[in-house]
Amino acid sequence: MYCPINLKDKFSQFNEHWQPKVIMEMNDYQFKIVKIQGDFVWHSHSETDEAFIVIDGVLRIDFRDGHVLVKSGEIYVVSKGIEHKTSAELEVKLMMIEPRGVLNTGDEGGERTAKNDVWL
Repeated sequence: MYCPINLKDKFSQFNEHWQPKVIMEMNDYQFKIVKIQGDFVWHSHSETDEAFIVIDGVLRIDFRDGHVLVKSGEIYVVSKGIEHKTSAELEVKLMMIEPRGVLNTGDEGGERTAKNDVWL
C-alpha cells in the first residue's frame, strides 16, 4: 500500500529512446521518465513550462541564442513558449514533470511524438 517508486527499477523496464513513460501523477501533473541519445527536434510548449531532472548523464538543451548543460543530479526548467532542442552525446536518463497530456514534441509534432500516458 505504501510503496515508493524505484527509478532504477523503472528505467530497467525499457530500452527505447525518446519515448517517455509515466510513473506517477500528482494533481494534474505527470512524472515521466525517458532515455535519450542523439538529437531531438526543435519545439516549444506554448501552454506550459517543462522541467528536466537528470538522473544519469549529461543533457544538452539548445536555445536559438545559446545552450545549457544539465548534469546528473541537476534540474532545469524551460519556460513556456521558449523554443528548444534536447540532445545527448551518450545515453541520458531523465525525469520530466509536465501537466497531463503534454506532447514531448510540443507544437512541432512529427514522427518522434510519443504516445501520451504510457504507464510503467
